[in-house]
Amino acid sequence: MLIHNLALVSQTRHITPSQLTRVAAALQKQALRDFAPIWNIHATVDAFDTLHDVPPGYWPMIVKDDIQQPGAAGVHLDHNGQPLSLIEYSDSWSLTTSHEMLEMLGDPSGSRLVAGQSPDPDQGVVEFLVEVADPSEAPENGYTINGLLVSDFFTPHFYDPVAASGVRYSFTGKLDGPRKILPGGYISWHDPVSDHWFQQVWFDTAQPEFRDLGRLTAVAGNLRSAIDSRTQTIARIAASGPQSDRFAAARALTAVVKETTAARADRWSSRIEELQSQPVVEGTWEDGE
Repeated sequence: MLIHNLALVSQTRHITPSQLTRVAAALQKQALRDFAPIWNIHATVDAFDTLHDVPPGYWPMIVKDDIQQPGAAGVHLDHNGQPLSLIEYSDSWSLTTSHEMLEMLGDPSGSRLVAGQSPDPDQGVVEFLVEVADPSEAPENGYTINGLLVSDFFTPHFYDPVAASGVRYSFTGKLDGPRKILPGGYISWHDPVSDHWFQQVWFDTAQPEFRDLGRLTAVAGNLRSAIDSRTQTIARIAASGPQSDRFAAARALTAVVKETTAARADRWSSRIEELQSQPVVEGTWEDGE
């Protein structure tokens, strides 16, 4: 079984080493417990102090104060064609990092296409860009791991031709059918007939809307980068996260988890002190007959 190794690195003073390792632990649990059984893609997630500490063979996820331009956030390819992720720091950085991790695992190249019926009734079969976290990316659709907010993601059934009862279309179950989106989410596809890229988006409107993006050229071989530069998905998540009810609930839960873990740590420390203070009982050996 091939295992992907992901490295979480902070290049911002806003994140303490403790916070970095806590988010890495939550992402590891999400990758192993939630994502792997559904997608059959396995990964490790480890925190490192600097990029210089990241061993060969790891895909880096780098959190920075400023990405410089909105389209730079997201998954890109390095000079060897390997994925790396740039994440702009915000109060909801655990959510955006989870989003990028899931999309990196679902499509490391950023250019995987899957055929299916277009959401636009005026089109036929189109080619969807595999972005597993985009249709339900809003904070309201996320869930918590270890008290931290992480992203929902769709399942392979998302591309099924028709809806069926009892089928799971996203991990949280909030997507109730194939090729659907939720408020705050979107989906992107290529129409082979017109050679244009299209989106269905649900941003600050009562109903989803269609967008014609025209012809796109992959940036350094990565279609996702070209799409994200037009959509600014990460910037929207970061802006909406702190204001959302789901994010507020996650912050309250984080405080509860911290209190619980602190109490448990105190009990562990007390027990260790007890063990260290116990007198050593020396055993005796008897010669065998």
